[in-house]
Formats: sequence, C-alpha cells, structure tokens
Amino acid sequence: MTYPGAVSQAPESSAEFVAVRAAAQRAAAAAPGVRAAGGPAVDTALRTAGGLLREKAPELLAANTADVESATANGMAGGLLDRLRITPERLADMATQLEVLADTPEPPTERFVRDLPSGERVFERSIPVGVIGAVFEARPNVTIDVASQVLKARSAAVLRTGSAALGSATALVELVIAPALAAHAIPTDAVQLVPLPGHAGAEALVGLPDLVPLVVVRGSGEVTRKLSMLGAAAGTRVLAHADGGGVLYLDSSADDALVERLVHDSTDRLGVCNRLNLLLIDRPVYDRLLPVAEKVLRDRGITLSLPPHEHALGHEWALDSGNEAHVTVAPVNGAVEAALTAARETSGLAACVAATDETVARTFIDAYTGTGVFWNAPTRLLDGYKLLGLPETGINVDHTPGPRGPVTYPDLALRQFVILPPA
Repeated sequence: MTYPGAVSQAPESSAEFVAVRAAAQRAAAAAPGVRAAGGPAVDTALRTAGGLLREKAPELLAANTADVESATANGMAGGLLDRLRITPERLADMATQLEVLADTPEPPTERFVRDLPSGERVFERSIPVGVIGAVFEARPNVTIDVASQVLKARSAAVLRTGSAALGSATALVELVIAPALAAHAIPTDAVQLVPLPGHAGAEALVGLPDLVPLVVVRGSGEVTRKLSMLGAAAGTRVLAHADGGGVLYLDSSADDALVERLVHDSTDRLGVCNRLNLLLIDRPVYDRLLPVAEKVLRDRGITLSLPPHEHALGHEWALDSGNEAHVTVAPVNGAVEAALTAARETSGLAACVAATDETVARTFIDAYTGTGVFWNAPTRLLDGYKLLGLPETGINVDHTPGPRGPVTYPDLALRQFVILPPA
C-alpha cells in the first residue's frame, strides 16, 4: 500500500521501508490503548520501568559494552563514544528521571476560553498526537527519554536508532519498556524500535504522515536537515535538532574566578550539543582574559582555535569526529556584537554572558535571539532535565512558533477546540 505523500529515497519494497511501515502500523494499533489507559496507569508503568533499569542493570550494561567495543573497533571518535556509553551512574540517573517524570503532575488538559455572544461555551483541549516517531544516533539513553515522554503524552512511539546503539536500545525496549507496559495492561506495541539501522529507515519514518504525523529528529546537521526537508515534502511535522554548540561571551566586567568557573562548567563533556563551542571575549580585555580561559581549557585537554580561523566561526566541534577537544576563540566589540555573532554564526542553541555589570548582561540578553540565554550560568543547563526537571525528546531551535528549546511531554500534544451548548 502506498501512503499519500510518502517521500523516501528507499523504495517501498525495501527492507527498511517495510520494517518502518510495519512498526508504524503496530504503534498506530496500540495508540488507542495508551490513551485509554489513563494517567495513573502510565505513571505506574514509568515507575516500574525505573525499577527494571536497576534490576536489569547487568544485562543492560553488557549490551552497551558490546556496542561500545564494536564502535571502538570501527574507529568511533571519543566524543561519540561518550554519547554511546552507559555507565552504572548514567543508568541510575535514567531510572531517577523516569520516577521524577511519573511523579510530575500533568497540566490541565482542558481550559475554558470564553462564552460566545450566542451563548455557546468555548473550551481548549490538549489531545494525543497518536503516533510519534523519533530518529537518533549513538545515544541509547534517548530510547528511554523519548519513549517515556511520548507515553506520558498518551501516544505511541516508533524509534529508529543507528547501528552503533541498536544493541543497547533493543535491550532497553525488550528488558525495560515492554515488560513495564505489560505489567500495567498497556499495549506493549506502544513502543516500537525499528530493527534495521541505516538512513533509509529514517527517511521512511518521516515519509509516512498518515501513520506517524510527528517525528523528532536528533543527529548530525546535514542528515537532520535532509530529514526535515523530506518530512516537509511528505507533510510530516519534524522537530529537528540539527546543530548545537554553546557560546560564552566574556565581558570586560567579568573577573577571573567567574571566567574560570564558567569555562570549567561548560566543558565537562565534549560530545554534547550544549557544551562550550565558541568563546567570545570583549576586545579591551582579550589579552587579560584569554590566558585565564586558556589555562582551564588546556587543563581539560582542550585545544584553542585562535584567529585567524580557517573554519566557520560557529563550527561545531562536537560533530567533528576526532576533533571534539577544541573550542573556537574570537574577540568582539561589546555585548551587542557578541550576541549578534552568537546568533548569526551558530544554530542559536544557547549563549551565556559572563558579566558582573547587570546593564551589560541585560543588553546581551535583549540582543540574543537564540533558544536559551544565560547570565553567569553555563549553557550546559539547556537540557530538559536540568532546566525543567523533565527528560526531553530533543531541543528544538526553530525560529518559528511552536515548541522551542527542550521539548517535553506537554509539547507533544494537539490543540483542539470544543464548543458546548450554553450552560
């Protein structure tokens, strides 16, 4: 069967397309059961999943170790290996986040808008999407993040990950998610993992709007942009997280201790999108503050890319395999130029102003148009759990209306207007 508007470079007879379509059909059949299960059942299932993450830790860590060993043998760079790796501590954090999500009160799903002149009452409701897709690469923890958010939003999920993380993701679905759903009479088909890796499967997923109307895409810039275009052509809504890279502007009012703290706290992990990527320094204090930042970076084993640059100023080092341990440095003329440079040269994910002068900080905040802007706080905080206390499905950096920044379960709903007779 051909679905209207399907767009994919993979033929509909290909193994990838067939696998994605079959997964989407199973998820669509399960979606009404998720909606009917209700909030308490879903929340209890999430708590059960948290317990299973702890109970099944040896099996989950073994599956991840196999993935990491295979990726290492295939030459995966250190930054990507860091994303791929699940440690006991990270597994415990995943379990805690599930429990926090389960305990999070849901916002009202219906609100009164107004009475019409003719007497009818207008209400606005949030209703489930039905089936939500997700594309992500070597980050197995995203399996839990996305599945839990989609379930909390009363929808079913179709997940597609890359070959590097497929073993870990499979273990998480089979040993944690499916048993947790089954234990509380929620259809186990509500979370589908496409068993075949490869870009053809991702292209198929964004090309089935009748089955999967919304897809969250996380990955490298070019691949993500391509999937966004394919989805738009097919009529699928794509929430894309293509590029990242945090920016830190050091104002002349910043002292050494503040600079040291922000540079240090912004570079604890190099394979993530919200790390320090571009360091801008107010020109009058460039020679004073550069050595302060340089010492912190060199102590972390990070190389400074100093002007003149042979690469784009906003080049995202986290996606530059083998060169993740770099930070670009450039001088700027004040807070406004820094904010405009950060917005123009990067994806607009996040920027921080280091300043003790509130007027300067406010000037930077007002001039920056990106997703998150921070005053004396690291851009690493632009994360669903750190910022909002909830796991995220991804971070949307669109410059259009809609969910922007960390996308969490309240964002994964449709608006519906209900008009009732006069009271």
